[in-house]
Amino acid sequence: MFLRMKTTKSSFIALACFASLSLVLLAFLGIASPQTQQAVPGGVATGFNTIREDTLRADLTFLASDALQGRMSLQTGDEVAIQWIASEFAKAGLKPVANGSFLQPVELIEYRGDRENSYVALQRGGSQSVWRFPDAFGAYRADVHVTANVVFAGFGITAPELHYDDYQGIDAHGKIVLIFDHEPQETDPASVFNGTGNTRYATGRVKVLNAQAHGAVGVLIVAEPNRKHPSNQERVARIGGSITRAVPLPSQALAEDDLHTPAAIISDAAGKEILATAGADPSQLQAAIDRDLKPQSRALPDTQVTLHYRNVSLSSGKTYNVAGLLEGSDPKLKAETILFSGHHDHDGISGEQIWHGADDNGSGTVGVVALAHAYATNAAHGERPKRSLLFVVFAAEERGLLGSFFMATHPLRPLETTRAVINFDMIGRNETESDQTKGLLEIPANTTNRLNLIGASYSPDYNRTLVAENKYVGLDLDYRFDRDYALNIFFRSDQFPFVLHNIPSFWWFTGFHPDYHHTTDTADKINYGKMAKILRLAYLTGFQFANEAAPPRFIANPGGRAANQGD
Repeated sequence: MFLRMKTTKSSFIALACFASLSLVLLAFLGIASPQTQQAVPGGVATGFNTIREDTLRADLTFLASDALQGRMSLQTGDEVAIQWIASEFAKAGLKPVANGSFLQPVELIEYRGDRENSYVALQRGGSQSVWRFPDAFGAYRADVHVTANVVFAGFGITAPELHYDDYQGIDAHGKIVLIFDHEPQETDPASVFNGTGNTRYATGRVKVLNAQAHGAVGVLIVAEPNRKHPSNQERVARIGGSITRAVPLPSQALAEDDLHTPAAIISDAAGKEILATAGADPSQLQAAIDRDLKPQSRALPDTQVTLHYRNVSLSSGKTYNVAGLLEGSDPKLKAETILFSGHHDHDGISGEQIWHGADDNGSGTVGVVALAHAYATNAAHGERPKRSLLFVVFAAEERGLLGSFFMATHPLRPLETTRAVINFDMIGRNETESDQTKGLLEIPANTTNRLNLIGASYSPDYNRTLVAENKYVGLDLDYRFDRDYALNIFFRSDQFPFVLHNIPSFWWFTGFHPDYHHTTDTADKINYGKMAKILRLAYLTGFQFANEAAPPRFIANPGGRAANQGD
């Protein structure tokens, strides 16, 4: 029933009071009043409006269903996901770019380590100490038995642009190197190592590749002794999920991989014993490096270590990156690329348990597919982006970013003309406290409208464009993970291989929750409203990247106090 009111001055005052009272009541109940966003420009509105909650829900309910068996790489459920993504790219009208196919083959080796018969051993003074899981663990795609003298190489970093080199003054050729995890000065906001955030040098893969380049035959990684967070070794036991499996997850590696040096993660106690002949204890060594960034590397007298790995099974297989192209409209700029990405694999099944992977990363997979349809629809009925858009859903991310590392070395479009990467990994939930973050990260009280952005310090231009486009969407943008030194978030998703190639690349991420890497990560728990808003922001941001005259620049060395965008 519609009631007409006489519009007197007193009635206007009454209406204003009623509106104010309503806002107070909403605030009291914890319900946010609707945010006012600007209208989307007409040239891009058609595609923008195709991003709908009901479509996202339908697709993700299928992708995270029991029928797909948790989408384990090299298993049937993931193969179904691969074919589904390819069919969606075809329906959207994308162009196949992998030798006439939507599928880029990725050859893998799968292996299961034999924990009982794998060890790290120290020989010194005629005696031997032996460590097995969990005091020492690692994996390699073939059986390993290597024995060599040991050198201590600080944090294992060679960073010429920062005037820092842990290998200065030591000979690592033919040796096993012992290095600290993470980076120097990680709690100092002014550190040249990106303040309290991570640089590209902090990740284990980069460190092992650096040791390999210096001639090392093996690597031992021990947590930095003066840390203020759990080590990787401690976190393995803390996260849960995979630990409950009747049969442990297999390891996988690229059949063609530049990395061919075995490495092990060792406990504090093992590291301390190996460093006993260093002339200083581990804490003193780290403190000396942190004080003035002067290397403390040295040979360790009377110290010989053996890395011995055995596998109970070894096989090979093929998975696929799924990729499709929407060609740009500009005759010159279409040679350049904006890349949208996610990963399609998860952790599979164990007995009757299924690791559904709805958020991780069914949400990102469905997101890339939704954007492919949105841009293609807009190209047919409105504006086509000037630069070309490449949509990729990577393989085997859960096994070590294998699909994205493969594409970074076997690109389907030139990396030197790839202008930005928008990577989605877990964009469907509200961030809440979990075993992954408890005591390590402050989580805002309300995350229902919050998007975490990772990588902002490496491209302020990228961030500036994203923030400008957010006026049409109204998300709460959060940069906490760019200032985190405990969780190593920066290099834990598929944008990272492209960061290593100096491409502006952000990970779009809604945060951890108690269902992360558990069987309970199911489609019914997704916040589809927020997921749709994130994809709409990505759609608008990608359009800007594709059309703007000056694409975002990459900052190779952001330095201290740089990761403060959005503060």
